[in-house]
Amino acid sequence: MIKKIFSYLVPIKIFEKKSARSKAIEVTWANGELVLDSENTNYSYGSLQRILRYGLKNIGFKKILSMKEILLLGVAGGSVIKTLVDEIKYEGKITGVEIDPEILEIANKYFNLNKIKQLEIIIDDAFEFVLKTNKKYDLIIIDVFEDTTMPNFLFENFFSNRVCDLLKNNGFVLFNTMILNETHNIRNRKYISEINNQHVVKMLPRIEEHNELIIIEKLA
Repeated sequence: MIKKIFSYLVPIKIFEKKSARSKAIEVTWANGELVLDSENTNYSYGSLQRILRYGLKNIGFKKILSMKEILLLGVAGGSVIKTLVDEIKYEGKITGVEIDPEILEIANKYFNLNKIKQLEIIIDDAFEFVLKTNKKYDLIIIDVFEDTTMPNFLFENFFSNRVCDLLKNNGFVLFNTMILNETHNIRNRKYISEINNQHVVKMLPRIEEHNELIIIEKLA
């Protein structure tokens, strides 16, 4: 409790570990809440939770409450899962795909992710999982990073088409992207222009300075 109180004055690091995929992983008390960070960016809770909450709000909490299956590609500490369950009161099935088992250990220890009964965690590569699964989802959240780097496959036509194939009619994709330079900006515009020919696309630019959300709706 003392650390939580003092964290309003200065961040207090309580755990640090090296990860092959995410470099340094840190758990810190900041402004009265626990956050999970990589070496250069926020991974869960803190600003990332605000970003994805904003995206979910844009889709509509009432719509989300009526959904039966949600897929999350990139779990990390699971802040968006906590938003779905604790804030929105979502009661449907959540499947989380995470490639880094070390992050999941931290998420279970510090954020009690393993106590969410409706959550199924699958340790797998997001690309491989999307290729293999035959399930259909009402909402697919893409939040895949290795520190500040986003894998190129996320923006390739093959992957984006496959993700949209996994959507039910009237389903949504919520895609969290990071823009650090003009190359990233061009990448996003190209991605949106290609998706826009097939589905309804909305862009929520420059959230928390460097993040841009892309929302795709698959109409019936």
